[in-house]
Amino acid sequence: MTWQSPIAPGISWYQASVGERPDYPALDGSVSADVAIIGGGFTGLQAAFNLARLGVSVVLIEGSRFGDGASGRNGGQLGTGQRAWPAELEEELGFERSKALFDLAENAKRYLLDFAEQHAIDIEYMPGQMNVAHKRGWEKDYRHDADVMAERYGYPHVSFMDREETQARLGSTRYHYGVRDAGTGHIHPLKLLVGLARVAASAGAKIHEMTPASAIRQMGGKTFIDTARGTITADRVLIATNAYIGNLEPVTAAHVMPIRSFIGATVPLEKFPQVLPGSEAVADSRFVVRYFRKTRDGRLLFGGREAYTSDSPRDISSHIRRQIAEIYPALASVEMTHAWGGSVGITMPRKPFAREVLPGVTSLAGYSGHGVMLSNYSGKMYADTIAGNASELDVLKDLKISPFPGGARLRKPLLFLALTWYALRDRF
Repeated sequence: MTWQSPIAPGISWYQASVGERPDYPALDGSVSADVAIIGGGFTGLQAAFNLARLGVSVVLIEGSRFGDGASGRNGGQLGTGQRAWPAELEEELGFERSKALFDLAENAKRYLLDFAEQHAIDIEYMPGQMNVAHKRGWEKDYRHDADVMAERYGYPHVSFMDREETQARLGSTRYHYGVRDAGTGHIHPLKLLVGLARVAASAGAKIHEMTPASAIRQMGGKTFIDTARGTITADRVLIATNAYIGNLEPVTAAHVMPIRSFIGATVPLEKFPQVLPGSEAVADSRFVVRYFRKTRDGRLLFGGREAYTSDSPRDISSHIRRQIAEIYPALASVEMTHAWGGSVGITMPRKPFAREVLPGVTSLAGYSGHGVMLSNYSGKMYADTIAGNASELDVLKDLKISPFPGGARLRKPLLFLALTWYALRDRF
């Protein structure tokens, strides 16, 4: 990727603050394995680690460096449940399936935090998340969602915030009310990714950076993955490229659309103690969501501009700065140290995509901006399935994910038109 920013060009704050970031060799020569994995983000590396520790031979390839995709450049918010609130999913899917999806996400949250603790990975976990309303008319829905979480889903950690509490916890008058989730939090995702790669390699997984896959072929019950410097032969394959599928596999490409999301980081805000005094993460009610949080050293990380193309704007920081100033006018001229972007994989219904796309070839993708927990756990669930252990992966496979309309030529312009309409709707 080429990141075009006048502020620390090409370097995210995560990359600047992660410390040691080991290199792993590119694949050099043809190899065989029980399982081959394409993609070295959270999903792929978790699958590689869990397979290797169970004694399964596994080879993983990543087209860039580990952490250069969404897993190492995202907003770092864990969230709770799926992208949609449980009450919304219950209307669509019924209570039983909605509860299964909620429980899966809670298991994912526990798994991620336990994994980091067990392997001594300092992910800079900080507790608390708020979802806030940018329109007045949704108060009843917000109150209802908090009640449903406690009464029907056994999750008592979400509380409704009136206008006064919302503005005090945010340090801003921009939002009307919201909910606060004391049962989740936010992390430094690149620190998790770097630690995960180390753990996967130590478990015996063969992991390779700078090795893009050029083709997937099948013959005689085997799958072959071609690269520039060798072919991987495997009994089973996991495609874990998410938004970076390109033209490698057409079923995944038809169901998972890349969108660009951009984040900026300020200097530490010692002079502005009123901004997020509790250091929670925040996501707002826009369809084109704005999300922001405090880091351990007091910076504001703010993400809020999505572009439904593969391009980055010339100056990411100016777009982000304008959105920060809408919420925090006092920060209109605050110094920004980093601004960066990356591609996020979304699906039409904003639910994860989990499907066998070829015999023995599974694709896991489309976490739709809710993937820090779900991607890690999806990799673990895939490994459990391959090993013949109990797995919740069928809960995701049972979801009905429609392809984007228009085929390869038209789906991007059609998506751009649709989501531009949603962005305009957010303003009124």
